[in-house]
Amino acid sequence: MIFLKLFLTFLKIGAVSFGGGYGMISIIRDDCLANGWLTEEELLNFIAVAESTPGPIAVNMATFVGSSQGGVLGAFLATLGVVLPSFVIILLIASVFTKLLKYAGVKAILGGIRPAIVALILGTAVTMLLSLGVGIKNVHSTPNFDYRTLIVLAVICAISFAYSKWKRKSLSPIILIVISGALGVLLYGV
Repeated sequence: MIFLKLFLTFLKIGAVSFGGGYGMISIIRDDCLANGWLTEEELLNFIAVAESTPGPIAVNMATFVGSSQGGVLGAFLATLGVVLPSFVIILLIASVFTKLLKYAGVKAILGGIRPAIVALILGTAVTMLLSLGVGIKNVHSTPNFDYRTLIVLAVICAISFAYSKWKRKSLSPIILIVISGALGVLLYGV
């Protein structure tokens, strides 16, 4: 039954993912592709929409995937599954958090998790760039460059870099998303 599978899949994702929504993207990707719920291209589009809509990206992704597979009930169950573990864990941690942080072992564990989260996020970004911009889906794929994607990426990076050098602060991600959307309309059409 698709509803139970959606709930259990996203419950597992919520339970084993660390580092927030960006850390979950690689696991969501693997499970969605393994279950045949989305193609790589659909997933990349869902990530773009989830990133540009309000709310946490993992919750948005769960809602979108659940909706595509099971309508409103599927969206509800996938979303419930992905947030339930975090909700329970945060309730437990909040009650003892200040007491736990005084232990060196807890600080060491948190310090060790951070680099792993950065690696997961970078790995997902590289995989998406290779898939979307270069057309490499697996080891045997030949490069098929999507120059429009690479142009959008280059323009966004250049704008972000120039702004940070000029103003000495980062440009708002919201502005970068709006610019990306405008470039997408310009280069891909409506």
